[in-house]
Amino acid sequence: MEERAEEIDLSKPRLRAMGKKLPPSTPTAGRRRKGPSLVPLSACKRRRTPEASGWASLPTDVVHLVTSRLLAGDVVDYIVFRAVCSGWRSCTSDARDPTLSRPDLWLRGWVALCDGDGVRPDDAGEIGFFHTRTARRLRVRLPELRRHRIIGLTQGLIILLNKRTAAVRVLHPFTRVVVDLPSLVPVFHDAVRNRNSVLDMNAAVCSASATSIAVVAWFPWTHVLIGAEAGRPTWEVLHRGLFLKSILPFQGRLYATVAMGGSRKIMQLYPRSPHPVLARVPNDFGDQGLCGYFLVESGGQVLLAVHHLTAQHCGAEPFQQHAYKLFALDIDRGELIPVNCLGGHALFLSRDRSLSVSARDLPSVNSNSIYFSLHRDPVVVHSVRTGFSERLAVSCQIHDGKDRIRPSVRPFTIADHLLTYCHPHEWTKGLMFHEYHSIPESFEELRKNIKAKDSKLRIPRVAVC
Repeated sequence: MEERAEEIDLSKPRLRAMGKKLPPSTPTAGRRRKGPSLVPLSACKRRRTPEASGWASLPTDVVHLVTSRLLAGDVVDYIVFRAVCSGWRSCTSDARDPTLSRPDLWLRGWVALCDGDGVRPDDAGEIGFFHTRTARRLRVRLPELRRHRIIGLTQGLIILLNKRTAAVRVLHPFTRVVVDLPSLVPVFHDAVRNRNSVLDMNAAVCSASATSIAVVAWFPWTHVLIGAEAGRPTWEVLHRGLFLKSILPFQGRLYATVAMGGSRKIMQLYPRSPHPVLARVPNDFGDQGLCGYFLVESGGQVLLAVHHLTAQHCGAEPFQQHAYKLFALDIDRGELIPVNCLGGHALFLSRDRSLSVSARDLPSVNSNSIYFSLHRDPVVVHSVRTGFSERLAVSCQIHDGKDRIRPSVRPFTIADHLLTYCHPHEWTKGLMFHEYHSIPESFEELRKNIKAKDSKLRIPRVAVC
């Protein structure tokens, strides 16, 4: 996963041999560059030549064509492109959208990595990002994380909760643009009333309008869904009494699988609709209490993955085999279309966040497979083609449920990182999911540290300005 850069000899004899004119001052060889991998970009001052030539003289329509291709792929490439010269910056729009309302400037294909050292990203003030299509890695220093708690990630946008005022803000990690939203204090005392649920809350960014974003937050055990639009003074309760199984932000909207009346349905949670139920999940998987329902975006469409158990026979002894049934959701027609193959994709499933990646871009990931976790097996891969499952973390377990049995096994695999990203409860604590999906009582120091960090989050009685 480490990036490698080609070493170039820039010594003076080498430059003279190449016929190059030496600059007035040459940096000392071997000097380490200080600062993050991606720093805020500012316009550079250069002496204008009488006649522009070379790449800087590209026609404006060609520049716009290039930038449109870059924005369709990765906004980081667009930021780097604008940093090349003042001419390209002058004829392209700034990547620092103050409203964060342009989805083309959000991050696509980037996931946040976990260092696995038990240091929370908000305490470290930095986050490492990994691009699942190019394997590019960037570590970004973010002082804005200090005094905040990370409560959600949507297409790279970081949702933060102030530990003192309970105010919410959305941060773009690469442009450092921040959009502030009101404090949660009034709606907490009115509808939530459970501090422990705030510790495990989750949130997502949605599109409120063409010029504004909204944040939707939900809490475990309270079955309350709230939302606030940027520029509005208060939060409002969107839904009550919904037992949410899996939530997916998709194209600026928010969808979820919901248990209603003994069945499972797919609903649109935001924006609110007079007909929120989009489709009904087939009820032919046995005991629904033993099934798992996961929504995930893959290849530009919404997939529903249903985890269930099937009876198998090996000789005279019957046993239960893990199985998955896949459907593609047609949002316009409200239909679930069966899917038999994922092709070159692999799914990483969790109730809090699910992810689809191309196995062609990540050779260590199995294609046409589903990665998920069980109570005792944190990393399990299921082959859609064969129907068989394999445990991957057996030799990496650091404890047996009671005591430590081995040190941390490193380096972590890409599958470990992607599955940890899908479990924000562990990721926000700086812990790898396959190691700390359960924390034994004997890990007293770690438990004490987690409790001390959680105690710093306070919900005031009244909103603090």
